[in-house]
Amino acid sequence: MLYLELFVCYLKIGFCSFGGLSTISFLNQEMTSRGWMTVKQISDIVAIAEMTPGAMGINCATFVGIQIGGIPGAFCAVAGIMTPSLTLCMLVAHFISRFKENAYLQSALGGIRPVCIGMILAVVFSLSETNYLQNGIVFWQPVVIAAIALILLFKFKLNIPAMIGVSALLGVLMVR
Repeated sequence: MLYLELFVCYLKIGFCSFGGLSTISFLNQEMTSRGWMTVKQISDIVAIAEMTPGAMGINCATFVGIQIGGIPGAFCAVAGIMTPSLTLCMLVAHFISRFKENAYLQSALGGIRPVCIGMILAVVFSLSETNYLQNGIVFWQPVVIAAIALILLFKFKLNIPAMIGVSALLGVLMVR
């Protein structure tokens, strides 16, 4: 019964939240109303989930599930939070492949592509502002690291994990 409750609880969180920080309010309400966790425990789990690699919702589901129901609880919570997005993705994939020659779908995708590029560029600019500038002063170290990373990426076709490692190493060397 506990495992089904965990699944349904996280299924509700998966359908109602949009991922990331929006998950926290739903998580807080669901866990405290059931008496499974305190606000302090939820805060600790969110901090740990933010520090670990991966999606915050899945990390929270894993940590909460383990704390409440052990390994089976973690599986139930993760399955619950992933079910909505997996279901929607499979439906969209099915219909996109079925209607890929449809003029309306092609027009919609033609409008979505520039929006996605614009959103990526907005993130690049906002992150650039926080990473390269502070109070109007340009930090030269991140600019040099970014330039080296671009050269390694485009000229030498270095793979992403290796580039992250090189950038981290350069960051350590340049900060000292």
